[in-house]
Amino acid sequence: MIPIEDRCTSCGIPLQAEKSVKFSCPRCSSHYIVRCGQCRDQSAKYTCPGCGFVGP
Repeated sequence: MIPIEDRCTSCGIPLQAEKSVKFSCPRCSSHYIVRCGQCRDQSAKYTCPGCGFVGP
């Protein structure tokens, strides 16, 4: 089985280790939010694919 690499939830680019984070959705805790360093620095919005929660 080929692993699916993590991509930023906001912009979709493949993650690099520097400044990247992966955390459970603050609302539903059922899905992961994955963020690249650039989107974090810019406070780009993200949307949980499960419950639709939108965060900065």
